[in-house]
Amino acid sequence: MSVRPALAAAGAALFLLVAPALPAHADPYESVTVDPVGRIAADGTVTLSGTYRCTGGTGPVFVSSSVGQRSPSVRQGIGGTRAVCDGVEHVWENSGKPTPGSLEPGAAHVEATVMELSPQGGLPMPRFHATGQQDITLTKS
Repeated sequence: MSVRPALAAAGAALFLLVAPALPAHADPYESVTVDPVGRIAADGTVTLSGTYRCTGGTGPVFVSSSVGQRSPSVRQGIGGTRAVCDGVEHVWENSGKPTPGSLEPGAAHVEATVMELSPQGGLPMPRFHATGQQDITLTKS
């Protein structure tokens, strides 16, 4: 067995051992929304936005987003924004250049997640504060 598969297997086993310690759901006061309109610039850059609210972050926290159009199993990651978990509602905006030709103006589906890299036993493990989904319209900007 080469080193890469062995390391991947060890990492997966470690995650399964630690995963039960992670919270099963977000705090009910935490949320993330997606604005109903996103933008596609002439150079292909996609911009998505919305709001978030989170509390109790002890590690770095980010709002990530992805968008898909034609197939529910194919999504394009659109940037990530650093988040502040102070219990106040904040605006987020992510921009990124997806694979050329993968998105066009029209109906799309966006998923947004507020995720913290929380130290668990010396390793940064994901802690999900909030997730949200929204059908949107991508427009030319």
